[in-house]
Parts: sequence; structure tokens; C-alpha cells
Amino acid sequence: MSITVVKATKKDIPTVYNLVKELAKYENALHEVTIDLDYYLNSFSNDIFRCIVAKDKDEIVGTCIYYLTYSTWKGKMMYLEDFVVREEHRKKGIGQLLFDEFIKQSKKENCTMAKWQVLDWNEPAIKFYNKNLATIEKDWWNCKIIF
Repeated sequence: MSITVVKATKKDIPTVYNLVKELAKYENALHEVTIDLDYYLNSFSNDIFRCIVAKDKDEIVGTCIYYLTYSTWKGKMMYLEDFVVREEHRKKGIGQLLFDEFIKQSKKENCTMAKWQVLDWNEPAIKFYNKNLATIEKDWWNCKIIF
């Protein structure tokens, strides 16, 4: 297995979209994916989000989707929206390669921090983030309004 981690191109987005749906299924929330592939392609083309992919030869086996945001207390930061490795490719170090590249890209953009969410029941992800010395905040509640 020879894994490369590269910035996604527009031709990678259909596979990335399917990986996101695979993650949503894992999280028992596939019904919450309400945007289609055209929306993804348009958003990517307009730099709404950025994406890196892990490839085994030419097959995409994982992805990180992220975007720039801002903290009024800390400044420019990177937000990791989705991070997924195909189930059959987990526990091979691919997630670490993707995460390391995400951190590298965040630092390259002169961000002061990177931020993301993890579900409280997702023990493998929590262990992964703890291993990477992440601070897992438990005192902030998520809020949203869906339009």
C-alpha cells in the first residue's frame, strides 16, 4: 500500500461527496445530508471549502474537508468539517496522514488554531484526537438554525 495525501481537485469531489455520505451513515444521520453533488461541486469551485484526499494508487480512501474561519479571541483559524477514512482502510495510519496534512495546511495559512467537533459516543475518534493532544471541550453547547 502506497498512500499519498494531496489537495483535492474538482474531479475528486464526487468521491469525496460519497465519503461524506458514508460518514453520515456511520453517524446514523444519512437522512440529514440534504445537499446534492452539484451543490458540493459549486461550493468547492467557489472556495467555500477546501479538501485533501488520501489515495491508494488512484483510489481515494479518505478525506478531510475544512475551511477558514475566525475567532474573535484567537484570530484566524481552520475548521475541520469532516474527516473520514473508508472503513476497510482504517487502522492503517491513513487518518494520521490526513490529520497531519490538515494541521500542516492550517499552519501554512498562519492560523492560530484548528477546531472541530467529535460525537461523544465516537470512542475511536476521541482516542485518535487524545493521541494527537487535542483539547476536547465539554463545556460549550452546539447551536444552529436550519434554513
